[in-house]
Amino acid sequence: QLQLVESGGGLVQPGGSLRLSCAASGFTLDYYAIGWFRQAPGKEREGVSCISSYDGSTYYADSVKGRFTISRDNAKNTVYLQMSSLKPEDNTIYSCAAPNYYSACPIPADPMAHWGKGTLVTVSS
Repeated sequence: QLQLVESGGGLVQPGGSLRLSCAASGFTLDYYAIGWFRQAPGKEREGVSCISSYDGSTYYADSVKGRFTISRDNAKNTVYLQMSSLKPEDNTIYSCAAPNYYSACPIPADPMAHWGKGTLVTVSS
């Protein structure tokens, strides 16, 4: 079974950087598109970024363009989200997800079939 595990969250000051990791097991991750989502308590889940499997195309929400970068390391079966110039509005739980079928980015949350438990990013001075 495909399993996704996020890591890399933590406490960072505004303007700082973090790199989140989404490690996959059970399947070869490079055959799947992977999306990053965030959801603050009481808020709707928001698609942050996504990377396609076939052509490697990427998607970024307007709120993170120019600040976040998504990438793959197929040898490590891992997708990364490099976050820079972090703002207090980025303070939330981040999760990675994959669909159960071939799909190209962007992919909304609803068709995602596999989810990690999330990693907490805290942006505070």
